[in-house]
Amino acid sequence: MVGNLSEAPARDTAITVVIADDHPLLREGLQIMLRRGGIECLGEASTGREAVKLVADLAPDVVLMDIAMPDMDGLEATARIKEQSPGTPVVIITGQESKELLRRAIQAGATGYIPKWSSTEALVEAIKLVKAGGSLIDAKLLAELLQELGTEESTRAPAKEGPLATLSPGERQVLELIASGSTNKEIAQETHRSVGTVKNVVQRIIEKLGVSDRTQAAVLAVRSGLLHD
Repeated sequence: MVGNLSEAPARDTAITVVIADDHPLLREGLQIMLRRGGIECLGEASTGREAVKLVADLAPDVVLMDIAMPDMDGLEATARIKEQSPGTPVVIITGQESKELLRRAIQAGATGYIPKWSSTEALVEAIKLVKAGGSLIDAKLLAELLQELGTEESTRAPAKEGPLATLSPGERQVLELIASGSTNKEIAQETHRSVGTVKNVVQRIIEKLGVSDRTQAAVLAVRSGLLHD
């Protein structure tokens, strides 16, 4: 499910990954695909617990995470990785696609997911995108999922604003528009800014909130009650 490739600022830096999957042949295939795209694999994990440790030890730019693994499944491993390293994007690689899976992945802290049958080009572009803070999820679908997340958590007290308090009024407006399903182009039209300026604002928001990407920035906004102000 690769989309919104224009939503992230372009960056020309070397990218490193950790691959977590319990099938050796799949890990080997992914490594071959990544090498073709100039992406370096720092290490492989066959269990969720190994993945958590590898990410802590190696600090990759991006994590590719399977779901069904022994010892600890990929969603729990994702949640633990995001606890120890909120700025590290995690991409779920799966053989099944469903809205429910995507919702659970986002709740765990993932940027989104891509199918295991993706082409080399799609995989490489997805990794470059999330490294730059972009989202793999269509903006309108993300807004729908965030609305469901907000409904689920509506009975709980909103999380303390914390990092949201560091945002300027303009940045809060942009974050609210992201969480409401607006693309950078739509945000530019709404706020009377250029698309390039909006991209820079989004990147500042990501850095101020200490998250890895616009998806998790929007999740934090929902959990902090920003959309209910």
